[in-house]
Amino acid sequence: MLHMNGAMFKLITYLQDSELVARFQRTCGLFAVKSERRRTCGNGHLQVDGTEDRSCTSDYTYQANGYNVDAASGPQYQVRNVFLYYLFLVSAALGREVFYISFLPCVHWNLDPFLCRRLVNMWAVVMYIGQVLKDTLKMPRPLAPPVVRLETRVSAEYGMPSTHAMAATTIFFTFLFSATHRFQIQFESGLLLAVLLSILVCLSRLYTGMHSVLDVIGGVLISAVLMLLTYPAWDAFERVQLTSPLTPVVSVVLPFLLSYCYPKLDHYSTTRGDTTIILGVGAGCSAGYWLNQQLGQTSELKGPFPLPLPPLTPRTLALGCARSTLGVAVLLGTRQLAKSTSLWALCTWHQVSPSDPLTRRRREIEVPYKFSTYTAMGLVHTILLDRAFRQLGLL
Repeated sequence: MLHMNGAMFKLITYLQDSELVARFQRTCGLFAVKSERRRTCGNGHLQVDGTEDRSCTSDYTYQANGYNVDAASGPQYQVRNVFLYYLFLVSAALGREVFYISFLPCVHWNLDPFLCRRLVNMWAVVMYIGQVLKDTLKMPRPLAPPVVRLETRVSAEYGMPSTHAMAATTIFFTFLFSATHRFQIQFESGLLLAVLLSILVCLSRLYTGMHSVLDVIGGVLISAVLMLLTYPAWDAFERVQLTSPLTPVVSVVLPFLLSYCYPKLDHYSTTRGDTTIILGVGAGCSAGYWLNQQLGQTSELKGPFPLPLPPLTPRTLALGCARSTLGVAVLLGTRQLAKSTSLWALCTWHQVSPSDPLTRRRREIEVPYKFSTYTAMGLVHTILLDRAFRQLGLL
């Protein structure tokens, strides 16, 4: 037993090793480089640190293997494989807000609201659990150096589990398991695509230096377990979600309380704000889908299932592009309007300045303004845009 425990400890230590991530980065052509700090001097000379020229100004850039980097910017590195660099940056974006604010609504507008609702439900549940685990376990991210970190926004967050890996696994496999019951899709091809996209997102977290191998594996396994445990209840939960008179209250109050009572840390981290955003989207969508059901104005597909996929004609493609472009633009406008309005109201109420960056980090400010902003986006997405598309002849 002791031998097994020792072997397990060694394996966990190995998978959490920062050097393992750094080796993966170097294998993919991403290298950390030492930079020379050079200053532009008044006499036109270029100063390298270690020399002195009194006519030099304090403005400078770094020169790193042919790459100029501002002094206040992030790490210095050299890219020797441009294809993998952009492949993994794009893959990493599949786990960010820009992806969710476009992909999830477009599934609703262009394919099936049923699929969007299920994706949002699972995404909210899995991401909340992942974020809470991250701030409960408090396991550090890979050390830099030796790792090159390509992202700075979430550097203050803990590492285990990788919520990018959790989100990717949940979104792509929930889509696969649900879509194959709604449409005539070859399961094997869908499985291959889901695995490929999930792997790309997971590897992108190593490439960007934001997670250890252990973080990524842990995120995938936790998502798989959560999906396995909840899968039998998916249909029953959605029936209650659409028909219960308590849905509007529970779907808003419960996520708000979970956001407000999020575990406290000894430093500020973006996890609470990101969790609030996700739960706000889930709250708005849940209330919106319930209202559509009560009014009998749902645009969900009718059986018998599975249905053939919609034909991809020039007309359907043009309509889909129009819905997606207009819809995302309206959602971005909604976000800006709701954010500025709620932030102004809260700061006025608490008698603080909205221009102070520390103000937005206070729980009594951050949670209500982010939750109300993204709840409004969920409502606009599920209710108003559907009706607008019908009025404009886009559906």
